Amino acid sequence: QFFCSLWLPSQSKRNTTMLAAASATSRSRWAKVAQRSLSTYVSRVPVRRTNEAGPGGRSSDADLKVAVFGAGGFLGRYVCCQLGTNGVLAYIGNRGDEFELRHLKPMFDLGRSRFAFYSPHDVDSMREVISDADIVINMIGKYYETKAPANTDKFPFIKMKTNFTFEQCNVDIPRTVAELCTEMQVDHMIHVSSAAANPDSSSEWARTKYEGEQAVKEAYPWATIVRPTQLFGPEDKLLNYFANAAGRFPVVPMVDGGHALTQPVYMADVANTIVRICDEPELFEGKTVDCFGPTDYSYKELAQFVYDITGQDPTLTEMPKEAVKTFAKVLQYERTPMITPDLVELWSEDYLPQMTAEEYKAQKGDNKILTMADCGVTATPIEKIAFRYLHRFRAGGHFAIAEGYH
Repeated sequence: QFFCSLWLPSQSKRNTTMLAAASATSRSRWAKVAQRSLSTYVSRVPVRRTNEAGPGGRSSDADLKVAVFGAGGFLGRYVCCQLGTNGVLAYIGNRGDEFELRHLKPMFDLGRSRFAFYSPHDVDSMREVISDADIVINMIGKYYETKAPANTDKFPFIKMKTNFTFEQCNVDIPRTVAELCTEMQVDHMIHVSSAAANPDSSSEWARTKYEGEQAVKEAYPWATIVRPTQLFGPEDKLLNYFANAAGRFPVVPMVDGGHALTQPVYMADVANTIVRICDEPELFEGKTVDCFGPTDYSYKELAQFVYDITGQDPTLTEMPKEAVKTFAKVLQYERTPMITPDLVELWSEDYLPQMTAEEYKAQKGDNKILTMADCGVTATPIEKIAFRYLHRFRAGGHFAIAEGYH
């Protein structure tokens, strides 16, 4: 009895503590059910949609259907990852075979993705991709015109034909998608353009990007236009270009001295911005959202930054634009060209947002251009990310310069 009298109060306190903890856990669980959970990076809207089910997150039903064109690209895979993280049902357009986009399947829970084959030349197949989607995201784009060999009647009996031109990728296809959104009464459309879009640019890619924006606005005036600067990240064609060029070419050419400026933005920040727009599309109807990094650099500064990380010591040669274009005319016929004449034109111009961060904040009125900050996304500095995927270019690997690993 003595030991029981000592044990019972302690046990009673323990039971009380356990009951309190269970009650708190229960309240927490119901709180999660009562609102949508937060995604990995971007704050979600806390109000549940009509038919939303689950506590929120990957294994839930967000009651939102999104059709995605261009999901296999650099930006597209990260947008799909965020859509899957938040329980969105995605209709993913696929121009290749069934294995072309298989790397996207693990990003979604079972049954939360549907892959539809389509051709830009077949409007009905594009209509099938959109189906009953609430939102359509168009990220189709190429920095070079895809080519393939074709037969000819004259010597050497072979020529290179263009599969899709810049005009088709950046203007015709976006216009078709926008027209289908209008025809099928889709609630919202997000079109990814570029901060370099300019009708007066010497780059055909940049000119057609501008024309594509205008075509989308004309066909679907409520579309949200997202205009990122150059993207950086593990699969980028910016920082990786400099690292690859150092190992492949005897010199690394700097177009017109590499003095043109660019303000790279982290691809995950752009993906989070797009997903944030999907949360409350009515707030972004007819708006333009500019995405850019916190700092601008010249191309020469970026090259030196890359080589500080990789330890490479190439010869940086300042060359006039026309000389680099001659070099690029040969390399443009590679399967995935590192450099093309049009890319040289693009690198000879500043690749910057329209205004400074302060000027964006000072805007007033309903027609102001939004930024990632308006979507709750903070720009990630390039210094925080670049080392993660550039150290692989170091001679001897990541630990070659550290003692104790040899």
